[in-house]
Amino acid sequence: MTTIPSRSEIPQQYRWNAESLFASQDEWRAAFEKVMARLSEIDPYRGHLSDGASVLADYIDLSDELALAAGKVFIYAAMSDAVDKTDQAGGMMLGQAYGMFGRLQAAFAFFNPELLEIGQATLNDWIASEPRLQPYTHMIDDLFRQQAHVRSAEVEELLGLVIDPFTTYDNAADALINADLKFAPARTSSGEERPVEHGQMDILLYDNDREVRRTAWQNYADGYLSVKNSLAASLTGAMKRDVFNMQARRFDTVLESQLFQFNLPTSVFHNLIDTFKKHIPTWHRYWRARKKALGVEALNPYDIWAPLTPYSPRMTYEQAVDMISDGLKPLGEEYGRILRQGCLQDRWVDSMPNQGKTQGAFSSGWKGTHPFIMMSFNGDLRAMSTLAHELGHSMHSYFTWQNQPFAYSNYSMFVAETASNFNQAMVRAHLLQTNSDRDFQLALIDETMNNVHRYFFIMPTLARFELEVHTRVERGEGLTADTLSEIMFNLFAEGYGDEMHLDKDRIGITWAQFSHLYVPYYTFQYATGISAAHALANRILAGEAGAAEKYLQFLKAGSSLDPLDALKLAGVDMTTPAAVEETFGVLTTVVERLESLF
Repeated sequence: MTTIPSRSEIPQQYRWNAESLFASQDEWRAAFEKVMARLSEIDPYRGHLSDGASVLADYIDLSDELALAAGKVFIYAAMSDAVDKTDQAGGMMLGQAYGMFGRLQAAFAFFNPELLEIGQATLNDWIASEPRLQPYTHMIDDLFRQQAHVRSAEVEELLGLVIDPFTTYDNAADALINADLKFAPARTSSGEERPVEHGQMDILLYDNDREVRRTAWQNYADGYLSVKNSLAASLTGAMKRDVFNMQARRFDTVLESQLFQFNLPTSVFHNLIDTFKKHIPTWHRYWRARKKALGVEALNPYDIWAPLTPYSPRMTYEQAVDMISDGLKPLGEEYGRILRQGCLQDRWVDSMPNQGKTQGAFSSGWKGTHPFIMMSFNGDLRAMSTLAHELGHSMHSYFTWQNQPFAYSNYSMFVAETASNFNQAMVRAHLLQTNSDRDFQLALIDETMNNVHRYFFIMPTLARFELEVHTRVERGEGLTADTLSEIMFNLFAEGYGDEMHLDKDRIGITWAQFSHLYVPYYTFQYATGISAAHALANRILAGEAGAAEKYLQFLKAGSSLDPLDALKLAGVDMTTPAAVEETFGVLTTVVERLESLF
């Protein structure tokens, strides 16, 4: 693809089902205004939740109703903005939606403080007497666990109000990166130009032509380097925001504050980092094997994605759905039927690249909507795997929404990456068993290592970076773009070892290329997620009795259980490093397979 189609040129069956939410932007605006107007309905409950069980149940019913309506408004705005950054209407709607959620959270702010004043014993009595409250035992227990970090109603209201202005850091970086930042084109070996855009980077970095990869990688990094000071200001501001929220909630560190909300000990983070550092030599072994396989004298960062074989399996979107469905058959007929209907009939997936489409891929939605997916499908094995990954998220959301009340209709980031990577592990295992052709095996190693490299090398490295930077901000130290890049480069240099040619400036600017860093301590959860995923997939693939059923129970649990308990329900214990070690075993097996083929 040398030109990128406009949004209007994408056939409807490959665009997200926006009309399932609102028929038009005018209808969206009416719904937005209705939510804003209804916020006043909350006021009569303020100071009166202690009036009795029925009053509390009425308030929860109303707040759930408003939250469901607001979520529908937000998802429409967010998806509209994501699929076409050139349409300023989407960005305007998203800004309004963020403001709406800030107002909504401020309006709801009295809820937790008033429950704490009522007391757990009284609330437990109410739960026993009022059927509408019976689902909320876990929610009440978790609230009192967090009691020391819940502030007064006035402070909670203020913390809700600052959500909107605090998104300025994220929004400024997002607008700069996705709307204003331009990149010099890549070049082929024959001198032809190829456009460099976020949605096209995967295609360029996987190109067989090394000159395309080199110029794409360098020009992409150079684009970020040209605005490094602005992006450093945005990221530093976001991390200062994290520290503000940590201090407001009376925690000692940002890491503690982020993990506490999901009842996770900080040892889970440090187990991952310690195990990763222990196994860095496994990555050095992989770089050596890749250098030999590619036949290059020096391995460069842009060679990480180089195809190991010129053979590239091609497929349509529909054929990719078939592959994924086949790989997930061990989960049963219902799982496969729902997945296929979402992909092929209900238009969950905005699948094709278009001008202005934001980078990457994600699953998005809210109880009461479809679990939508945004991606840029290009017809190769990696695109199929990306679709499988995002469908893991979407199926997790679907089963949670179908089985849990609104209060438990989300799930923590800690378990989110389990379902996505589980899908990929299952589909890979199926493909390995059904196609023994050497070139296909090499293409599958390419796909596998693309995923494992991102989640088990890049993300732990970003997590180490984040810990260092947050620690410096917590100590009140100043940060510059050059400081951030120096930290980033040193961590990557350790991971690459002597096997990689190091381009300090371009490797160092990697921090600017990941919006994940604007969500504190999100990155490490990719690595714990892929670890749990492989541990669970291995049990199902080994034919362990009840393993598939336990996994489906996990998908249905949502946040009705703490994340560690939900994973234990599925069959894995993340309080130990065992699953991380098991996944490094998977990595070693892939490296050995690559070594055997060359």
